[in-house]
Amino acid sequence: MGSLLLAVIYLVFISLGLPDSLLGSGWPTMQTAFGVPSSYAGYVSMTVSFMTILSALLSPWMIKRFHTKWIVIVSIFLTVLGLLGFSICGQYWMLFLFAIPYGLGAGSIDASVNHYVASHYSSSVMNFLHCFYGVGAVISPTIMALALKLARWNEGYRWTAYIQTGILLIVILSLPLWKQNEAKEEEEIRDSAGIRETLRVPGVLLTLIAFFSYCAGEATCFLWTPSFFAGTRPGLSEEIIAAFGSLIFGGLMLGRLISGFISNKLGDRLLIRIGIAVELLGILLVFLPAESYIVTAAGFVVIGTGMGPVYPAIQHMAPSNFGARHSAAVIGLQMASAYIGSTFMPMVFGHLQQAAGIGIMPVYLLVFALMNIGLLELAYRKLPI
Repeated sequence: MGSLLLAVIYLVFISLGLPDSLLGSGWPTMQTAFGVPSSYAGYVSMTVSFMTILSALLSPWMIKRFHTKWIVIVSIFLTVLGLLGFSICGQYWMLFLFAIPYGLGAGSIDASVNHYVASHYSSSVMNFLHCFYGVGAVISPTIMALALKLARWNEGYRWTAYIQTGILLIVILSLPLWKQNEAKEEEEIRDSAGIRETLRVPGVLLTLIAFFSYCAGEATCFLWTPSFFAGTRPGLSEEIIAAFGSLIFGGLMLGRLISGFISNKLGDRLLIRIGIAVELLGILLVFLPAESYIVTAAGFVVIGTGMGPVYPAIQHMAPSNFGARHSAAVIGLQMASAYIGSTFMPMVFGHLQQAAGIGIMPVYLLVFALMNIGLLELAYRKLPI
């Protein structure tokens, strides 16, 4: 029963990753179809992320009142609604309407399932969980590339919605499996702290800003990697450029897969330090003025590999760093901080690259990687336990 439930949770995280790379992969074509500047992708991404921030901030309240299984079911349904909505959009402004359910669903899944796994499973399971997020995120650029080749960008969203619907049906069928942890889940959240109290705990604010920094770099890669190749490597086909949206996600998946096998031995903090060192190596590869785009592509894979363990390790440390009483609120706040970075910083980069050129992307990533590790190291010194 426990293994079956874990398999369902992994499947839920595949569903979480599926929508995340569609916009970046499809935007070079969508931009032309809508007749808008390239930076306008940032506004759509910002709207999705804003709704995700809202649902993440509400997650401590929801976790306290509803079992995780119900939050997951409603959230996946909302993402299906958002994906189907994107697939019928004929004008740019329509994307904003369907970005609302698109974003609300993602934040609720992320916060509730991360809290559930951090409370009931090991660091290894958390890394494998986020590895499966990478599986979903790698699949969707391939779906979009296939849609661009065989049909239109709209079909990429529609086909992804069909996959999400299948996952939703599996989660509904798995409802009896969730009962095994319900009593413990209710006991854990009964005395959980609120957001205001949690923000006063030493080290929390620094961790939130570090998480913001991590997700600023990650989301910039999600959205702008295909555009980076389109702007710096002229002559590549639309299908190849769209497929390059999967580079960062493939790296994330690889990094989390490796971390799943070693995290229980190394611990979360050491994993983060190693991961950011690898990320910096990848940024260096993107910096290199290599003639072949293969070196640059490898650089993005290495960046993703280094980023891989950072997100799950920060989430998994919440109960041990701040105590069970504060863990639900900390994870909800971390998700909100993450999506603030995801909301605003890709849009900021969109305007910067219009002024200075898409080639500044590795500099932008370097700044946030250094902020991430520096702030986390400061936070460790202030932890209450």
